[in-house]
Amino acid sequence: MQRAPLTVTQLTHALSDLVHENFGLVQVEGEVGRITFARSGHWYLSLKDDGAVLDAAVFRGANSRMSWRPQEGDRVVATGELSIYAPRGSYSLIVRRLERAGVGDLLARLEALKGALAAEGLFAPERKRPLPAVPRAVGVVTSPTGAALQDILRVLDERWPGLPVYIAPCMVQGAGAAQQIAAALRLVEAHGKADVIIVGRGGGSAEDLWAFNEEPVVRAVAACAIPVVSAVGHETDTSLCDLAADVRAATPSHAAELVVPERDALLEIVDGLAARLELAVARQVQRRRDRLAGIKLRDPRRRVTEARLRADDLDARLRRAVALRVERSRRAAELHAARLSALSPLAVLERGYAIALRDGHAVRDSADLIPGEGLELRLARGSARVRVESAKAQG
Repeated sequence: MQRAPLTVTQLTHALSDLVHENFGLVQVEGEVGRITFARSGHWYLSLKDDGAVLDAAVFRGANSRMSWRPQEGDRVVATGELSIYAPRGSYSLIVRRLERAGVGDLLARLEALKGALAAEGLFAPERKRPLPAVPRAVGVVTSPTGAALQDILRVLDERWPGLPVYIAPCMVQGAGAAQQIAAALRLVEAHGKADVIIVGRGGGSAEDLWAFNEEPVVRAVAACAIPVVSAVGHETDTSLCDLAADVRAATPSHAAELVVPERDALLEIVDGLAARLELAVARQVQRRRDRLAGIKLRDPRRRVTEARLRADDLDARLRRAVALRVERSRRAAELHAARLSALSPLAVLERGYAIALRDGHAVRDSADLIPGEGLELRLARGSARVRVESAKAQG
């Protein structure tokens, strides 16, 4: 049975379904032919090789994530989906990602190098050094003909006129650029005049900036004894040089702003601090004056008079104390004398008694007396010599 013929639309839709089912997401390598950047933000271009041409579209949502714009003649790899446009019966590639041919391999090598250098600690945060507050001089490693150098010099002159700048010119892209950049860094370091070094260049494609991803540059930056500010490309570009540097700047102009403060602003701060110091000193001086004013100086003659009066008072008190002590001692002596007198044998003699003494010793018992012997008779007043006529024992 013969099938009914298909309409053009039906055939086109069938082909579209077939393409989606069999191809899905594809990668196509080719050379950019004509290209149009529409006001809507979409890009329309053709990809070609020696045998065919393919229309392609990069819609705004996809190209907004790209850091570069393709140009006619660029060799690219487009990743996307095939689409058949029914009204014209043509097919095209809806691009989701667009890369320069060979960039995939470069990125793979870049990630491998990044991992190896990170493992050595070249990107470690603890290696980062602070920039000098006010450098004596600035070193610049970049192309002598690039706009980056002019931007750096302009900003440095605006912020700190007359600051010495030492430039080490070098290639910043192409074969041998990495070796020249590394050598220029070592040259500024050996020169020894700069306190900080800016290394970098203006924006460009990934290939243009690639020298700053190469190992010689990264190692030279990490080994530099002087703090390094990396300013490679635009703010969205990040290189291995940025990771190894002490500070990353968004642009060369930004790098100049980071390394040098505004002299006028700094002078204003210094003037403000000086004014505050002067005010603080004035307040301290006034406090000392007020304290001195509150101190009343006394007449020295008055102090001498007061000292004399105090000495006289102390002398009188001392005399009274001595007299009182003497009187107390005298009374105590009289009391002791009275007690001794009451116990003295002389007191007994005062009552009419006498003491017979033989050789100075009192005779106590009449049995000790020998008739005819001589004795001394001690009286209350005076003494007498007597002779024993007889002795009578106590009965």
